[in-house]
Parts: sequence; structure tokens; C-alpha cells
Amino acid sequence: MEIKPYQADDTKKSQVSRMFNRIAPYYDFLNHFLSLGIDKYWRKRAISLLGPGEIPHILDIATGTADVALTLNRYYPKSTIIGLDISVEMLSIGRKKISEKGLTPQITLIEGDSENLPFDEASFDAITVAFGVRNFENLDKGIKEMHRVLKKGGKIVVLEFSQPSFFLFKIVFNFYFKYILPLIGRLTSKDPRAYQYLYESVQAFPSGENFLDVLGKNGFKPIQCNPLTFGICSAYLAEK
Repeated sequence: MEIKPYQADDTKKSQVSRMFNRIAPYYDFLNHFLSLGIDKYWRKRAISLLGPGEIPHILDIATGTADVALTLNRYYPKSTIIGLDISVEMLSIGRKKISEKGLTPQITLIEGDSENLPFDEASFDAITVAFGVRNFENLDKGIKEMHRVLKKGGKIVVLEFSQPSFFLFKIVFNFYFKYILPLIGRLTSKDPRAYQYLYESVQAFPSGENFLDVLGKNGFKPIQCNPLTFGICSAYLAEK
């Protein structure tokens, strides 16, 4: 069953774009507030999987307001970083953050579709996606596109919500995600569906070993899955 943000007949892709355009002004605040700031740690841990050394060209898919792109710049200041997203409002906020830090020459944000990447084959040395693959309309197609534009031997890192394995923590996590988080998100972001969709999409996502299998069947060599904070989210590393 396909999980969409809204009960409407248009595509998941168009609904996801509309949802993020609506919540863009509140997105950064809610990310940090609802996760108690742990989301910053998750991003750093995920990026660290790329390892040391120079990475000339990096693509950050579903870049949103550019938090991952900016963190990548701190790890790899000599890299050229392109962030891609389908939400123009999120990109607008991201560009402002990049400009304020004087990083416009190093980081470029463009509007684009993760399932139809506007790049030639083997264009990037590494690819990152943080909390974005759940929103792909066609997960396999999105993964194949990443494989196409990545250079041979290049790495991808995917950061995504997952299901905690510890039983009692899983109960608390699901209660918070299903009831508390949507309530706070609805009152703060003025979108009654956005954070309910978050819970539903996490439940439907093939996390853990299942996602490593998705990466494998679409051409990647899965390397590892790293559960973070009792498995609330996981960082995946794979190679072409």
C-alpha cells in the first residue's frame, strides 16, 4: 500500500512537494525540538561513514533546508556539494542559510526529482540522503538513479527512521510518533497531516536488513546498517 501525505488522487511526489512547501517555515525548529536535538548527532554519525580523505563531488538528495549539505562542508571543506530537493520553499530557506555562512561557491541547491536526477552517469564520488528515501514515490527507481550517477567505487549513505528493537522502547517510540509528535506538529506547523504522515511512512518503510536488500537488488554492495539511539533511525552505507 502506498502511503501519501494527503487523501487525494494526485501522485505521492506532488503531495510530498506540497507538504514540505507548507511546513518549510517550521521545519528546522520542529526537527530540532521534536528530536530533542538528537537529529544533529544522527547527521554527523551518518556523514562520518563516508570516511576520511577528500571527496571531490558530493550529491545530497532530499537536501531540504541544507542541514546535511552544510554538515558535509564542515567534514569536506574542499568538496563541491550539490543539494537537490523537490520543495522550492525548503530550498529557499537552505539557500539563505548557505549565503549567510558565505558558502555559496561550495554548495549549490537545485530543484529536482530524486527519481529522475538531472546529472550524467558517474557524476559524483559520494551521495547522501537523510530522511528522504521514505518519500520516494518509487523506491527502486530512486535507488537505481543514485547508482547511475555515482562513480564506480563511490559510496552512498542513507539516514532514515527505523523501528527500535528493544520492546519497551518500541512501545514508547510508537506512542510518541503516533500521538504526541503529530499533535505538536499540527499545532506548530498548521498542517494537520504532515506529522501523521511521518508516522505512517516510517511504519511502511523497509528498514534494517530489508533496506540493505533493496540496495543490493538495485546494484549496490551493502556494507553496513548502523542503528542509532536504540534504533529510532539507522544509517546505511553502501558502495557501487
